[in-house]
Amino acid sequence: MLFVVENIEIWLENLNFASNFQVKILMKVEIKVVYKGRHALPQYATPLSAGMDLRANIDEPVTLRPMERRLIPTGLFIALPPGYEAQVRPRSGLALKHGITVLNTPGTIDADYRGEVMVLLVNFSAEDFTVADGERIAQMVVARHEQAEWLPVEALDDTERGKGGYGHTGVK
Repeated sequence: MLFVVENIEIWLENLNFASNFQVKILMKVEIKVVYKGRHALPQYATPLSAGMDLRANIDEPVTLRPMERRLIPTGLFIALPPGYEAQVRPRSGLALKHGITVLNTPGTIDADYRGEVMVLLVNFSAEDFTVADGERIAQMVVARHEQAEWLPVEALDDTERGKGGYGHTGVK
């Protein structure tokens, strides 16, 4: 059963949690967008997808030689609300089949950035790869985030792990 609730805080306060049911809150965030691309706006491929595919918005094909990296425009300009970021990530199929990935993974788009969303692609294969206009080249995940405030102290609390770092638990 699905309920649409205008004021979630009041609804949760009045909810009887002794009942045997689960509460799942699906939230959607509205993002202002100026789209100068020639293709559909980024969209989710399935109802439970986390990422939206970003498409190349280029006038002519771009060929990436082995180990070459290039910024590929998307035609997408966004204004994220405060407390949100957009992460640009590789598409698994391009990485597996062609050795094409996003170099600064994940690339973070901050809420105050107003330039075009660009994708920094790199070709890790031994073959040339040509990016065509409209090709799905990356995915974008919109996520909430917190900002940290440093709290200087004289010492940190002890834990079982302590100073154990890289590989301290072994390989098995």
